[in-house]
Amino acid sequence: MALIGYHASHEQFAPEALLDHVREAEAAGFQAVMSSDHFHPWSRAQGHSGFVWAWLGAAMQATTLPFGTLCIPGGWRYHPAVVAQAAATLDRLFPDRLQWLAPGSGEALNEAVIGCGWPDKDLRRARLGAAADIMRRLWAGETVNADTPIPVRDATLYSRPLKPPRLVAPALTPETAAWAGRWADGLITISAPRKDLVAIVDAFRSGGGEGKPIALQVHLSWGSSDAEAREWAFDQWRSNAITPVQSETLRTPEAFESATAEVRAEDMDSHVRISADPERHVAWLNEDLACGFDEIYLHNVGRNQRDFILAFGERVLPSLSRSLAE
Repeated sequence: MALIGYHASHEQFAPEALLDHVREAEAAGFQAVMSSDHFHPWSRAQGHSGFVWAWLGAAMQATTLPFGTLCIPGGWRYHPAVVAQAAATLDRLFPDRLQWLAPGSGEALNEAVIGCGWPDKDLRRARLGAAADIMRRLWAGETVNADTPIPVRDATLYSRPLKPPRLVAPALTPETAAWAGRWADGLITISAPRKDLVAIVDAFRSGGGEGKPIALQVHLSWGSSDAEAREWAFDQWRSNAITPVQSETLRTPEAFESATAEVRAEDMDSHVRISADPERHVAWLNEDLACGFDEIYLHNVGRNQRDFILAFGERVLPSLSRSLAE
């Protein structure tokens, strides 16, 4: 049976507020948490960027839910040896609670802050593949050495995880999904038209991912009216109404704001599922479940998190449970 989780957006909320939200999400019936990982927010209107690895420990202490998190272990902000150590420590403290990492190739917004430039996609993908190999070897107890594409010297992880997290590949295109099928333990993608989702899932499975779990992050906006929901989407998420290349290469929140200066509130329906009707969201999510997703994480892009959690706990999650039981 598919799992329905809550997305914790570090770029939008202070760490202490997010801690309250995951407590509330657990009480409302959400079954897991997906966490973002940002150094900068996408826009100044979002206004936050807590350190995910510190927050995860607090959130696991405060709840009983399983967690997954995005991370960029390609050797910019995080070296893969450090990510492997952080994940191992969380698993020792909270066994089987950090269930997956989604290692991505990253965005300049977060990774270029260390002042080492921003390479092209091919090198970033090569470093991602190397990072996954380094982490797995460290978790397995090996001493790891490598020169390129990520240097590592005599690294041995002494406090290894009891159960290493799955490495779940983020993919937005069939090409990336097919590549991920060869090395990843699972796939995660974002909400899109059904034909696009089916193409991504099929590419992952045919590329070597058959039988591996697949997850979906749904960007949605709910409010007391459609107009309010649309305004929330416009205020908080219009910075994401850009091309994938821009998303990966723009370096500051101000740059994202400039790139989306012409975006209007009515344009946001192409980027976010906007509706005040919980039953409309149920219908959308049932379509997602029909694509075969094992896990779905709901990201309400507005700042009305408490109201969203309560409303979806009362009206959306029970409907989905009934659908899954039929």
